[in-house]
Amino acid sequence: MTIRRSASLALAVTALLGPATAATAAGRPQAAPSPAAATAAPDRQVVAGLDRYAHRLRGAQPGGSSADLEAFGKATRGASIVGIGEVSHGSGDVFALKDRLLRHLVTREGFSAFAMEINWSAAARIDAYVRTGEGDLRQIMGDEFQDAYGLDDTEEYLRLFSWVREHNRTSAHQVRIVGVDFSDVDPEQYDRLFAWAGRNTPALVPELRERYAALRALRGGVAERLAAYGALPLAERKKMAEDADAAYQLLEGAAKRDARVLQDARVVSQMAASNAFDGDDPAQALAANRYRDRAMAENAVWWQRNTGDRILLSAHDGHITYETALPHVYPVTMGADLRELVGKEYLAVGTSAHGGAYRARTATGVGTFPFAAAPGSNEYVLDQVRHRDFYVDLREARRDPALTGWLDTARPTFMIPGRYPYQTAWPLALGRGYDIVMHLHEVGASVPLTRP
Repeated sequence: MTIRRSASLALAVTALLGPATAATAAGRPQAAPSPAAATAAPDRQVVAGLDRYAHRLRGAQPGGSSADLEAFGKATRGASIVGIGEVSHGSGDVFALKDRLLRHLVTREGFSAFAMEINWSAAARIDAYVRTGEGDLRQIMGDEFQDAYGLDDTEEYLRLFSWVREHNRTSAHQVRIVGVDFSDVDPEQYDRLFAWAGRNTPALVPELRERYAALRALRGGVAERLAAYGALPLAERKKMAEDADAAYQLLEGAAKRDARVLQDARVVSQMAASNAFDGDDPAQALAANRYRDRAMAENAVWWQRNTGDRILLSAHDGHITYETALPHVYPVTMGADLRELVGKEYLAVGTSAHGGAYRARTATGVGTFPFAAAPGSNEYVLDQVRHRDFYVDLREARRDPALTGWLDTARPTFMIPGRYPYQTAWPLALGRGYDIVMHLHEVGASVPLTRP
């Protein structure tokens, strides 16, 4: 949920969110004021209603029977893109649950793509691995999951990608890995563009190289490129955005075109455009966040429409939801854009946790922090359901008159950012934000990936 572009825009998010409160600094969630007063004791009728519609989860960890997910799989039928949120970017049990859901949707419901809130070019490298087995997965993840993406460099995601590789090795039903984000572009992506143009439209190559020259001059790995890009004067970044757009237009107007090549060029243009916003201007920072969610939605839809894959789309709850809980930071969400673009073919699944621990970036590195639901919050009410872990289809639950008002009332809800300290709970009406909620009683922090 954190901005994943230049250093200047990351700083702008701090300005928009404001300073951390004393409560968040102590590791306790601080709820933003709710538009409706919430009582400390959950309404017994609400809890009873949730009990009637709740489906027990046997746990988050993948492996073993998935009989408890049959109702979930049925609920996804008719959807081409299923967004699975995460309450934080650092909760290992949430990542494990996504792994478990992916395995079920692939093997039982015909899903064939796992899209993530990671860079398009990073996913291209992981996708090549899961299709061919070539390369070292740990090394690829280490190369790509840096800076704000470092929270994805975990044992949980290694296990997920390894399962996809094994599935692809033994099955004709191939699963792809897709990135919908674009804050960094690997050198290999430019090389693919130059190589295609050289084979098909060689007259374009000199101008393409000229247009991409400043971007290709950013050296080092992901973290170094992001830092160097963010340090450039705004005027230079705007010129780079103009050049990247011109390169895309050049390829789009060529006599011979290729949809994947055009998408590669479009992503470069998205990256450059996102860095052309003025991070020192709060209005521009807000516009940058708006741009990012829309572009991520468009990238997911592009993949689905061009491949026919049914997609499990993994991102923060704050992006997956239909309604924003932080309008002063994220005015319109990726989920809202997806609903606009594909209608009911998009299904929003939020994750919820009563408490536990999560990892987040700090000013000096990465730390692990506790959290626990407060009375009156959505998580506190959900945790009164008889199952320790469960999911509930909120569209079905809405049939119960006792639940309608509760579903439509905004209450403090965990939206834990990737940075610490920040406020962690914000007002959201679950029934307006999601189609399905998956609730875990307790989650542990994610496990950093180790290397020899």
